[in-house]
Amino acid sequence: MIDAQRVDFVVAPTRDLEKAIKFYGETLGLPRSNDHAQWAEFETGNITIAVGNPESVGWEFAALPKGSIALRVPDVASARAKLEDAGVEFSGETIDSGVCHMAFFSDPDGNGLLIHHRYAPHADGRQP
Repeated sequence: MIDAQRVDFVVAPTRDLEKAIKFYGETLGLPRSNDHAQWAEFETGNITIAVGNPESVGWEFAALPKGSIALRVPDVASARAKLEDAGVEFSGETIDSGVCHMAFFSDPDGNGLLIHHRYAPHADGRQP
């Protein structure tokens, strides 16, 4: 097969690159690592989030579904409060899944994100 080694980046489509740069860089506080006239990249520690306008290369815009990008945080309640203070609106209450707490929100283009913190061991016994 293809011998995939890992996922290097995900793409969050945007129609307004400057607004996306402000959201991912300032509101979420992700470090910006690279940019180009048509996209910008932000680091999360293990994967890059690239934001760009698909329409600029002739592709149709379609926002990512709810929960497509999960950002691990040390404390969901604290992170949620900070994001709400910055104007981010969440969909519903924080959820306790039995292994983690998670709270769902969207970026300005409607891409589905969530913050989460795993409090139970991974299936292979590793600690979160």
